[in-house]
Amino acid sequence: MKKYPIELGTLLYTMVEPHKGHEVEYNRWYERDHFYGGVLVGEYSFAGDRFVCTSDLKKLRYPIESPMTPDPMSASYVAIYWVLKGHHDDWNRWSVDTVKNLHATGRMFPERTHIHTQLYDNKFSCTRTETGTPIELALDRGYPGIVVNVGELADGVSHEQMWNWMNDVWAPSARQESWGPDVFNYSTLLPLLDDAPPDVPRVPRADRRFLQIHFVDHDPSESWESGYGRFGADLEASGLATHLWTSPFKNTVFGTDTYTDQLW
Repeated sequence: MKKYPIELGTLLYTMVEPHKGHEVEYNRWYERDHFYGGVLVGEYSFAGDRFVCTSDLKKLRYPIESPMTPDPMSASYVAIYWVLKGHHDDWNRWSVDTVKNLHATGRMFPERTHIHTQLYDNKFSCTRTETGTPIELALDRGYPGIVVNVGELADGVSHEQMWNWMNDVWAPSARQESWGPDVFNYSTLLPLLDDAPPDVPRVPRADRRFLQIHFVDHDPSESWESGYGRFGADLEASGLATHLWTSPFKNTVFGTDTYTDQLW
């Protein structure tokens, strides 16, 4: 595929749990203020989207014990943002300063818990076909769902080796199945600034961690047992990494309170 100047560099992946009884208010605050004021008004932010894991989808998450969430029923919402390649440092400094200002001016929402809010470096991506949707456009396309896979490299294994297994071994067969991804990416953790907000948890062994976002053009729970429900076992069998987490999410419906009554 031809390369264009708009290329994904950094991605912000933020999973948050609203406190019970505040889910509607949280959803409205996030959509009507923070989604834009906290990220998208910033220079070099070029796309964003939100996804939700309803109670039925949470039952598909595995393993039950995972460093990604304190329990399978938390981390109801995830917001994902793309940042233009080559501008991480500029954007990161703007982001931390902006969030501090939002705290100082009373524009944050206290009735929520950060479950996993981290910056990632987009390393690789793969489309179902050579003319498919590139990762840069995935958040704007409005895919009905995503599946998030997280792992930790085995000692001595590089991210390049892990990606080669994904691209050359796992993806070719998955792309032939109805449950397979239309496009997915592979990203690695970036360090937070020292003065980043203290309510954002830090990640141990960050240099070994990887995150994959698989965009699907159907209900993300489709054929779960024969599809993404087997991903963890396939990953472990490769010997390249430990499987830490797999979870489906569906797209939110902006401007509505849809799904706020289905979180738990």
